[in-house]
Amino acid sequence: MTSQLITDLVANRPVLTDGGWGTQLQAQGLPAGHRPDLWNVTEPARVEVVAQSYVDAGSQIILTNTFQASRFALGSDAGEVVAINRAGAEISQRAAAGRARVFGSMGPSNKMLITGDVKAKDLDECFAEQASALAAGGADGIVIETMSDLEEARIALEAAQRTGLPVVACMTFDTGKNKDRTMMGVSPAQAALALTAAGADVIGANCGAGIEMAAPICAALADATDLPVWIKANAGLPELVGREVVYRMTPAEFVDHAGRVVEAGADFIGGCCGTTPEFVAALSAQLP
Repeated sequence: MTSQLITDLVANRPVLTDGGWGTQLQAQGLPAGHRPDLWNVTEPARVEVVAQSYVDAGSQIILTNTFQASRFALGSDAGEVVAINRAGAEISQRAAAGRARVFGSMGPSNKMLITGDVKAKDLDECFAEQASALAAGGADGIVIETMSDLEEARIALEAAQRTGLPVVACMTFDTGKNKDRTMMGVSPAQAALALTAAGADVIGANCGAGIEMAAPICAALADATDLPVWIKANAGLPELVGREVVYRMTPAEFVDHAGRVVEAGADFIGGCCGTTPEFVAALSAQLP
């Protein structure tokens, strides 16, 4: 099922989302190894600079700095879940200032269902806690992203749905011969069918093997669902230069590939690792 907000947004597709947050926060002074989500409560002004940069670049949807802000992912900082997520949504809403929508980011729990590392009930509670806090902070929607385990994605989706907000469900496809399977072996068609049946408003893929590989993944998702498709791919594959991870792709190259992704059926388009506000601005200038 698709909410009215999503229907309104895709009426003028493609909808431009934002780009990567990690390197942008590092540019604001985030120390290596420091949890970026904690900055929502300790350095909110710096987080807002990143959110604002994407709004200024033309993003119609920006995310929140909450990708690893669930109870399990935060570990020793789990007591701050509600404060971190609520602040994350509030920060992005301040930056959006009515010019963009804010979708709360929810990433993997870092626990494995298949090994018995965590029970489904505990995962549900974990994601429900995070989603509720994002909703309380004013998020317009929620994005479940970078999932490799389809069952974990389904649990997160169902937990987020209880907020009443529209939910985007995204998997990461980066393994297999054609780099079109999740780490757990799930294909785009399998993901689209399962997450559509679970009631997602939008189906998608993020991160992964790079924007060069995104068009066929997008097409496979679109062929398997009638729901809108969301793609936020990396700026190619990274290189390790010394201790620094470097993405060589330029904004112009990214836009060229992104055009083919939109032609393949993407209703929402943006970037993930290696992309910046410059990439979003280039997309805004070139895409219809």
